[in-house]
Amino acid sequence: MTTHAGSAGSVRKTAPPVEGVKARESLAARIVEKLGGGLVRAFLLVVGLFWLVPTIGLLISSLRPPDEMSASGWWNVFSEPSQLTFDSYQKLLENSDITNSILNTVLITVPATLLVVIVGSLAGYAFAWMEFPGRDWWFLAVVGLLVVPVQVALIPIAELFGKIGLFGSILGVVLFHTGFGLPFAVFLLRNFFAEIPRELLEAARLDGAGELRLFFRVVMPLAGPAVASLAIFQFLWVWNDMLVALVFTDADSQPITVALQTQVRQFGNNIDVLAPGAFISMVIPLAVFFAFQRQFVSGVMAGAVK
Repeated sequence: MTTHAGSAGSVRKTAPPVEGVKARESLAARIVEKLGGGLVRAFLLVVGLFWLVPTIGLLISSLRPPDEMSASGWWNVFSEPSQLTFDSYQKLLENSDITNSILNTVLITVPATLLVVIVGSLAGYAFAWMEFPGRDWWFLAVVGLLVVPVQVALIPIAELFGKIGLFGSILGVVLFHTGFGLPFAVFLLRNFFAEIPRELLEAARLDGAGELRLFFRVVMPLAGPAVASLAIFQFLWVWNDMLVALVFTDADSQPITVALQTQVRQFGNNIDVLAPGAFISMVIPLAVFFAFQRQFVSGVMAGAVK
């Protein structure tokens, strides 16, 4: 790059040769084109298959007899496919501890997810579009709760639930998951609702819409991706939780994660029940995530801070 003196004594920089710029741009374009080609797609496909290997192995193990599982690895089924059977799933259905724990997991996960979505949506709308004293300070307090670890609250809340009769019940676990899921829900949905054009809400108010009608008829239909991503995130967290359930549940209210851990402790060789139970515990959240992964990604990105 060269410089030339102007008429007023200023220095003017000369742009680099156009051919050099085109050469660098063409090189970058070729690199991007190669990165987006079939070779990279094939590599990502292989990585995805390796990521699914544990799930596939667990599925095959759950379909093998217990003696075969103890004698050889699950990959031997490809040379002896005749050993596949559904006897383990039949024994699973006959195990009342496992079947009751699956029902308890549903009774814990579904209400905890719905409560977080409903309360978080209402609070997010209030923080985004309603005026009340200390709104910003209250929102900062909610954001600050995101950094509070679950372990800090286990003992105090366990003592509180024991005094009010909620310890060892499904309701206590639901309330705990709801309380710790709300800060993230309010943070995510408030940021999403704040991006809705103000003119749209003002037009609805001019048509006579109140706050509740505005929320249900205008805001919520636009918040589908964000609400879906929040519901998926909360569902996966509650379904896979073991720490909270291990502390707050008893033998009658324990979910599938605690029930499987109990089976390992009491019956170390009960693999014909553990394998299908673990697969069912794994495949349900996987199915939910893969079914709604587009809404999950778009909702999280829409609610991100700019």
